[in-house]
Amino acid sequence: MNTYDRLFGSGPRGIGFSLALFALAWRLESSLGWPTIVDSDVVRWTVFTASIMAAAALAAWAFKSLPTASRGVILVTSGPYKYMRHPLYAALLSSFNWGLSVLLNNWIYLAWAVALHGVWHWNIQSEEKQMNQAFPAEYPDYCRTTGRFFPRIPLSVP
Repeated sequence: MNTYDRLFGSGPRGIGFSLALFALAWRLESSLGWPTIVDSDVVRWTVFTASIMAAAALAAWAFKSLPTASRGVILVTSGPYKYMRHPLYAALLSSFNWGLSVLLNNWIYLAWAVALHGVWHWNIQSEEKQMNQAFPAEYPDYCRTTGRFFPRIPLSVP
């Protein structure tokens, strides 16, 4: 694993895809004429502010749990990494993007936020392959017990 991949992973490429799809959504907004999501500016800004706070909290927790110098060197399975393999990406996908969609107040942006989940699942394939090569004994078990962007919910109850 080279230093760039170890430090940044799939993030820069994923951000590029996200921005390209956002530009497409921005362009389509006026031509599709989709309706607004909510009429209240207070609700829109409240949802957006809450999403920023949730994303910042999750990102800060992830950075604290996995310092830059440890990326790709040790497999961290504590903090948010106990629940999901990619909490930094989850902060963007599961918090910030949804709030931004509501703030921009058009269903096309909500469709954009949903589409990004598929794009990011595809985008991180190479990163997960590198982690599997770096930690062949631990990473497969870790993947079985944690979700990518959301905590894994057990399907059976003891």
